[in-house]
Amino acid sequence: MRLPDFLVIGAMKCGTTALYYYLDQHPEVYMSPVKEPDFLAFEGEEKAPRNAITDLASYAALFREAGSAGVAGEASHESLYRPRAVESILRHIPGARFIAVLRDPADRAYSHYLHLVRNGTEPLPDFEAVLAAERRGELGDGFPFRSYIDRGFYHRQLLRYLEAFGEERVRVYLYEDLGSRPLWVMRDAFAFLGVDPGFVPDVSLRRNVSGVPRSRLLDALLQRQSRLKNAAKTRLPAGARRRVAERLDRLKTWNLASPRPVRPETRRALVETYREDVMMLQGLIRRDLSGWLRC
Repeated sequence: MRLPDFLVIGAMKCGTTALYYYLDQHPEVYMSPVKEPDFLAFEGEEKAPRNAITDLASYAALFREAGSAGVAGEASHESLYRPRAVESILRHIPGARFIAVLRDPADRAYSHYLHLVRNGTEPLPDFEAVLAAERRGELGDGFPFRSYIDRGFYHRQLLRYLEAFGEERVRVYLYEDLGSRPLWVMRDAFAFLGVDPGFVPDVSLRRNVSGVPRSRLLDALLQRQSRLKNAAKTRLPAGARRRVAERLDRLKTWNLASPRPVRPETRRALVETYREDVMMLQGLIRRDLSGWLRC
């Protein structure tokens, strides 16, 4: 039974969809045809998200076609947030490697909010109302995941992986890296995974972009998940799957208009909320994150 050799563990709305498709282009890399199986975060849970895989046999089936690929991987950002994912990884794939992409947590929170507004699962009228409700503890911990603030505390999330698996098996990139020098990120990631770092993926297409839909009907049709769609993903050859995904992403991006910016006072409050965590994260990953603390 083949299981993944590496995991893209998040964070949510930080470029992991783009990273998944860049990795999937490499001839020595096999990516799970279902991008976010979420098995390691929700193994055995009856009240898991609708599209999560919760049993080992179904999870392993995603990697049956990996064949002679040098490495196999998947990308489930829930693995970063739920502590039990580390337990599942230690049980099933203790030798795994990990890739995380992190983004300015204030920007990430707003992008997360826009994402749920876009798919119709966030009923509150504006970002400020949502943040206030979360601070009052009124959003709950069910599905969809409305933990806009909490998911930006990366230090404690990453620390679990570094303590369980060691620094040498965890690679951390910044969202800015992926946006401004994607080929550098991919060369480094390929080397980290032990495949040919000289392969050059097509990084021209933006993936999973945030924004306000011009046509909500078209956006709803493009975003809709279903068991049938996931089944089709597992049956299409990798090349055909990639071409279909690219065409859909181009259409999704074309249908989006830029959202209004976050209010300055809202950003200032978020920066102060995250300041201590960002300072600790700087030391943990040895990167200058001072830009995240600008208001």
